[in-house]
Amino acid sequence: MSVNPSALGGTVGGVGDEMGDEKGDGKQAEIGADMESPLVNDSRPVHHVYPVGLVVEGRRCVVVGGGRIATRRLRALLEAGADIEVIAPNASPEISSMAERGLIAWHRRGFAPQDLDGAWLALSATGDLEVDQEVARCADEYRVWVASADDPSASTCSIPTVLRRGDLLLTLSTGGRSPALAAWLKDRLSEEFGPEYETLLDVMAEIRDEQKALGLPTEGLDWRRALDSGILEDVRMGRIDAAREALRACR
Repeated sequence: MSVNPSALGGTVGGVGDEMGDEKGDGKQAEIGADMESPLVNDSRPVHHVYPVGLVVEGRRCVVVGGGRIATRRLRALLEAGADIEVIAPNASPEISSMAERGLIAWHRRGFAPQDLDGAWLALSATGDLEVDQEVARCADEYRVWVASADDPSASTCSIPTVLRRGDLLLTLSTGGRSPALAAWLKDRLSEEFGPEYETLLDVMAEIRDEQKALGLPTEGLDWRRALDSGILEDVRMGRIDAAREALRACR
């Protein structure tokens, strides 16, 4: 994640972007749908997915489309350090500004199949179903992972709602059936998981590295007991040294 989020005019952490729009009408389904509810008659196929995080730093990613959804997805790609090319005859002022600052490459034209040659990931959000279907078809031919906002059934990957606290990453997905619910849940999680969790992770990683440097097995510490002992409250109150000692003592 090599691009400084401040270059985008704000923080990118906490990007929310389920497949489909955030209006939450549930009509644009995300691949990787949750198990169907027995109370709802839904004939869409259920895709069982393998959750994974992609390392796209320095890798070519193609975004087809220049509107609001494409702009939102660009921010997260930039934070991840991707080498981004936008394919769109017109684009939002934010995308135009990114291109002017050299953060992305913007090709002011329509999509062509060869745009995906050598790409690792494609994100399609043109608002034109035929174009997005063509992007998905070409992505399959080039063996490129693709997430399509307008044709999720043709997507081979999905973009969940994200809450970030430093290196702590929480993701949410409703299978595209209700982006509004995902956004609501994210707000609730934002209240529960505050900035102290970023510090907690840093402290725990520090103690883990310390144990490894001493040649001690990291499994020698009872991490769960340490967490249950109240070190989160120590971190929240700024008692970092107390949290460190509590971790070291949990054997």
